[in-house]
Amino acid sequence: MSMTTTAAYGERKALPALRPRRIPEHWWGYVLLAPAVALVVGIILYPVAYSFWISFHAKHAYMPIQNWVGLDNYIFFLTDYDGFWRSLWLGTIYAFGTVTLQIVVGVAAALVLNETFIGRGFVRGLTLFPYMLPTIVVVILMRWLFNDSIGVVKYLLESTIVTRAIVWFAPETIMVTMILVSTWTFFPFVVIGTLARMQTIDPELYAAAKVDGAGILRRLWHVTLPQIRSVLFVVVLLRFMFMFTKFDVIWLFAGAGGLGSYVRTLPIYTFVKSFGELQVGMGAALSTIMFMMLAAFVALYFRLFKRDENL
Repeated sequence: MSMTTTAAYGERKALPALRPRRIPEHWWGYVLLAPAVALVVGIILYPVAYSFWISFHAKHAYMPIQNWVGLDNYIFFLTDYDGFWRSLWLGTIYAFGTVTLQIVVGVAAALVLNETFIGRGFVRGLTLFPYMLPTIVVVILMRWLFNDSIGVVKYLLESTIVTRAIVWFAPETIMVTMILVSTWTFFPFVVIGTLARMQTIDPELYAAAKVDGAGILRRLWHVTLPQIRSVLFVVVLLRFMFMFTKFDVIWLFAGAGGLGSYVRTLPIYTFVKSFGELQVGMGAALSTIMFMMLAAFVALYFRLFKRDENL
C-alpha cells in the first residue's frame, strides 16, 4: 500500500460519524400540546365560530335551507319587546335574585361551619347534599314540597306564619319559587369557596381584633369579609354567569308555554326559537348576543374590581 493511499484512508477514518439531526426540545412541547389544542378547537372554537356564522343566515333546523340575511336577525331582536327584551328582563331578575340569596345564605352557612362544634364534619357533608342531586330529582322533590294541596311547605306555613295557602306555581309567584329552588340547589357552591378561604385566615387577626374590643359583627366586617373578598369576587362572577344561562331547572319546572312564559329567560327563548320555531339562525343570533352580554359584564366587573383595589 502506498503512502498516499494510507494517508487518504486515515483521513476518512478520522471523519466523525454522521448523526441524525435532533428535534429541538421546544418542538416537543408543541407536539404534546397538539391533542389538547385540537380538542379545544374541535369542541369549543369551531362550534362558536359556526354559531356566529349561522347567526347571519335564515336557517331551518332540519331542512337544508340557509339564506344570507346579514344583520336582520339582530335587528329583529332589538325591536322584539315582547320576546327578547322581556326574556332579558326576566333572566336578569332570576340571575340577580338567585345570586344575591346564594351569597347571603352561602356566606352565613360558611361562617357557621367555620366554627368548632360537635358533628361539624357531618354537617359540612350534609350542606353539599343539594349540589350533588341531579336536576330532575330536585324538580320532582320541590314539586312535592311546594304542592298547593299536600306540600310540606304549605303545611308548615299554615301552621306557623300564614293563614291562607300560597299558590307557589301561579303566574304571580312562579318566579319567586324558581329563585328559592335555585338558591337551595346552588348555594353550596358559595359555601365551598368561602369556607375554604376562611380556613386559611390567620387566627392572630381575630385575636388582635378581640384585644382592640371588636365584637362579632365588627370582626366579621373588618376581618372576615376583607379576607374573603377576592374569593367572593370570583364566586359572584361565576354564579351570575351560570344563573344567567341556566336552562334545565326552569325548563323542567315551567317549560315554554303556560307558566313558562312568566319565567322565559334568554336560554329558554333561544331554545324555543331554535327547536320550537325551527329558526336556527335566530337561535344562533340569540346565543351570540348572550355571549357578548356576558363578555361585557365580565369586562366591566373586572374593571370595577381593579379600580376598587387601587383605592
